[in-house]
Amino acid sequence: MLRNAWVSLLGITLAASVVACGGGSQDAAKPAESAAPAGGGQKVDPATAGGVKGVIVLDGVAPKNEAIKMNADPVCLTQAKGPQMQETYEVGADGKALANVFVYVKDGLEKYSFDPPPGTAKIDQQGCRYHPHVFGMRVGQMLEIINSDPTLHNIHAMPKGNSEFNTGQPIQGMKTTHVFNAKEVMVPFKCDVHGWMNAYVGVLDHPYFAVSDKDGKFDIPNLPPGTYTLEAWHEKLGAMTQSVTIGEKESKDVTFTFKAAPVATTN
Repeated sequence: MLRNAWVSLLGITLAASVVACGGGSQDAAKPAESAAPAGGGQKVDPATAGGVKGVIVLDGVAPKNEAIKMNADPVCLTQAKGPQMQETYEVGADGKALANVFVYVKDGLEKYSFDPPPGTAKIDQQGCRYHPHVFGMRVGQMLEIINSDPTLHNIHAMPKGNSEFNTGQPIQGMKTTHVFNAKEVMVPFKCDVHGWMNAYVGVLDHPYFAVSDKDGKFDIPNLPPGTYTLEAWHEKLGAMTQSVTIGEKESKDVTFTFKAAPVATTN
């Protein structure tokens, strides 16, 4: 009888620990009808497709990223392996190329439809950070959420056009899944356990998006001929757009220039 009481208490404790860190059900794990291919039905002809590539440039001096203090969780100090900084302003060696900018076709694809998204998008909690920090995925595509750390994490998505979810992962190697059923740029993630952890995902109903790399470069291939509105989004510097027209098999180069906020000075 004593053993049964102990087992019952253990079960209640484990359940409470998951719920307290946001361990909800996988209510959005199945694609909804809105996850069907978007557009009016015309397919892209690869024989005539071109593309857009370019670079993201920062005009001015990038503010310093904030240092991350992980003292509250000794496991994080071990897993992170050295001092950690936020990824808000990731610039190249020249101080001008800007990484982690989400670039996508905002308008111009209305007459097209697209095959269901291939593969699975992933976000990993490793070293008490989210990897990747900025990424894109498709409506109806499966997102796999992984905890690679031997400590409790939770992933709290805060969308405006999709269902909010908050999932706890107390066990290393634990994996859960989620599906977004509507397009949305951008959906922020945070960890309620470790306040420094944050990430962003752009959810689109087409495959034409990219994230700028450490050299500020991005590439959006296989784009059909037409006139498009491109948008570039940065978590602190906002978003900007520009129009681009490409012909058959044509590749266009574009540049987005974000203006850095003035750096405060002291006398």
